[in-house]
Amino acid sequence: MREAMLYEKLEGKKVKCNLCGRRCTINNGGTGFCLVRKNEEGVLYSLVYGKAISACVDPIEKKPLYHFNPGASVMSIATVGCNFRCQFCDNWVISQEKQISGRDFPSEEVVKATRDNGCQGISYTYTEPTIFFEYAYETARLARQVEFFNTFVTNGYMTPEAVKAIAPYLDAATVDFKGGGDPEFYKKFSSVPSVEPIFECLKEMKRQGIHIEITNLVVPKIGDSMDRIRELATWIREALGEDTPFHLLQFHPDYKIMDIPSTPIQTLEKAYATAKSAGLNFVYIGNVPRHPAENTYCPNCNELLIKRFSFQIIKWNLTKDMRCPVCGREIPIRGKLHVSGYAYPYALF
Repeated sequence: MREAMLYEKLEGKKVKCNLCGRRCTINNGGTGFCLVRKNEEGVLYSLVYGKAISACVDPIEKKPLYHFNPGASVMSIATVGCNFRCQFCDNWVISQEKQISGRDFPSEEVVKATRDNGCQGISYTYTEPTIFFEYAYETARLARQVEFFNTFVTNGYMTPEAVKAIAPYLDAATVDFKGGGDPEFYKKFSSVPSVEPIFECLKEMKRQGIHIEITNLVVPKIGDSMDRIRELATWIREALGEDTPFHLLQFHPDYKIMDIPSTPIQTLEKAYATAKSAGLNFVYIGNVPRHPAENTYCPNCNELLIKRFSFQIIKWNLTKDMRCPVCGREIPIRGKLHVSGYAYPYALF
């Protein structure tokens, strides 16, 4: 176990965790909502430090990150646990695991594996990286020393204090919304009391200069409101900028929600048009290989700039300084094109 970061001691050997938006008060002997942070005699510990449940090599487009080091490969790691209880989670086997399990995979070994597998960076993903913050923090710190980049795939339920702490080592983040950010959807289907911490987290990420891409899972019948998608897209434009990539993801039935079908393509296309009409320049449809909306187009002249098939870049049509070759419009891509990355993921364990 490792003593936790970002907590305060209270009377009666209680502690208050200030890592995620829940800010749990934890009694002596208890754990937080995430089940992986435990109070022992007034000291808060991480139970999953250095204990990975999964390690895989992924193309960065899987995260999805389309505007950050395109074509790169990342070492993806996760521990058990989560601070959400999404009834549709596709990684529920590990995110909702109540027992502390996993393989000893110290930060130094993660960095070595990143190098040995030809990756350019590390992604903290699959479950919620916030809940294994100390492990991610130390790994990211070591990774930065050898010039690997670091990315989070997160539900965004981090406190501003947590964002500030990781910011010196965190280069990019994919922040995953569900149901258009509808507060009632979050309460009913993810056991999340308030969505406000997500927006506060995003504003702090923006202030810290972290590259941000947003996803939104479009769930038929219960989370596909176009009004919500318009509101979310408008907030993104106003708070994060009109060039912030916005990925609209197709839902697939999983875990406890098996009676709702996959999102119809027509619904995703309507959501795409809604987000574009709200003023976002780079909107994508995800989980639908071969759809034209998984490509990048110039927002000025509509030239096809990056053609994709699932996680693979199959056409690159940008100048060396990341501009449209037709009209010269600057395209906001951080980093560079990596041509030697893997097109498909594979697991180490």
